[in-house]
Amino acid sequence: MVVELVSVGTEILMGNIVNTNAAYLAEQCTALGLLCYYQTTVGDNEKRLLETVQTAMKRADLVILSGGLGPTKDDITKEVCAKACGRKLVMDGASRVAIEKYFEKMGKEPTENNWKQAQVPEKSIVLPNPNGTAPGLIIEDEATLILLPGPPNELIPMFQNSVLPYLQGKQEAVMISQTVKLVGVGESSVATAIDDLFDGQSNPTIATYAKTGEVHLRVTAKAEDEKKARKLLKPMVKELKERFNEHIYTTDNDVSLEQSLVELLVNNQLTVSTVESCTGGLLAGRLINVSGVSEVFKMGHITYSNKAKRKIIGVKRSTLEKYGAVSEQVARQMAKGCCMLAKSDVAVSVTGIAGPEGGTEQKPVGLVYIGCCIKGKTRTKKYQFTGNRRKIRESAVAAALVLMRECILEYIAEMAFGDKK
Repeated sequence: MVVELVSVGTEILMGNIVNTNAAYLAEQCTALGLLCYYQTTVGDNEKRLLETVQTAMKRADLVILSGGLGPTKDDITKEVCAKACGRKLVMDGASRVAIEKYFEKMGKEPTENNWKQAQVPEKSIVLPNPNGTAPGLIIEDEATLILLPGPPNELIPMFQNSVLPYLQGKQEAVMISQTVKLVGVGESSVATAIDDLFDGQSNPTIATYAKTGEVHLRVTAKAEDEKKARKLLKPMVKELKERFNEHIYTTDNDVSLEQSLVELLVNNQLTVSTVESCTGGLLAGRLINVSGVSEVFKMGHITYSNKAKRKIIGVKRSTLEKYGAVSEQVARQMAKGCCMLAKSDVAVSVTGIAGPEGGTEQKPVGLVYIGCCIKGKTRTKKYQFTGNRRKIRESAVAAALVLMRECILEYIAEMAFGDKK
């Protein structure tokens, strides 16, 4: 089937919000084996939205629209789609009850315009929305229209719980994807290493995706049922494991690098702390996003000034004066000092120049030093990142997580070797 994505909202056109919904939906549709040739963003204008929907219905089997299902007058997606399909709007009793219960749970009274959200095109399939007041809709016409709410915390659960099963039921074949996630190796090196696997690939297929500090390999297989598709995946995933070995941190689609790290810490009964300068708490934030991290995370420090580095973490004044705050020596003392202060098994430090000001010829913007101390043994690494301030900070956090993983794995290997001796 051919799918077209339509994102509705003037705020997207004006750049007020980033359109993460389109990226999510495109990825999901690709995993389902749907062909996507067009993505459109259109504002809250009835004439232009109607033209967009009518055009999409002519060139696609399936049109997924996100946004414009709210209670205000400029939320017109449902009304325009009903018009495009020649359907009347009718009150849906179940949706009205769901809206009443939602407001009751919030301790609020619904306003009159909220009942607008309970109106649906006749003969449509209503998708429940436990996370908001706007139900989703499926309108089966010359092309099938799927209407989803704009907020990602409503759209994503609705897609997973209602739309995905619906689309899987329409597919003659099942497509299953498994992602092999790598760190410590660049995209070009990965592509070279699997060049022979690309030649003549048909089923399963491999696709590479570069993430900040990571490379993901998505293996996709197509078969008449899920069991057969997964059977096709296994040999290819096994081959990738043999080729990339320790660079692979997971083959689970839903596991992030920080999740795998927390699991590694928990399984090996290791505690961790962080001390950050240029990343300003982003590293600690990535770890703390993981459920269950309280078992291993002891404390995080933001020592942005030299005084904070000295007074809190114990970096020597002489070291700062001789080498500067952005140096291998300071990163080392930060990691060691954090370990001692927190009494943690592992400590990771980050110090650098995020820019856009502050760089020199000797120490340019993007220069970052990262340290990792584990059980008294400290390793530091120098990095030179590019991009704007945000990109440099995100790259530094990703690199810190990767270095932390490498050090923990080295420690585990050393302990295992020591036990054998």
